[in-house]
Amino acid sequence: MKFRSRKRHPLSRFIAPVMTLTILGYFGYHAMNGHYGVRAQVAMEKRLADLEQELAARTAIRKKLEARVMMVRDGSMDRDMIDEQIRRKLNMTRSDEIVLFQTR
Repeated sequence: MKFRSRKRHPLSRFIAPVMTLTILGYFGYHAMNGHYGVRAQVAMEKRLADLEQELAARTAIRKKLEARVMMVRDGSMDRDMIDEQIRRKLNMTRSDEIVLFQTR
């Protein structure tokens, strides 16, 4: 009994390694440049640092405003004093008031 054997093509032994390298290259490229890749992570960390700075600035502004509001809260200032300060800031007077300017 005779058996015929087929000779393998010389390039057939390179098919599996080439396919493996292609798949690894694909995933490697997207690990670097993809939506959640290394470059995107660096950009997200930079944005996070910027937003944290902005939050710190806004928190400081809010604390200043809260301190100013506490000065005007009921019980800490007299109503006449509040009225006087508001009139001074808005530069308004009533029709029955007399304004005296002081020179310093």
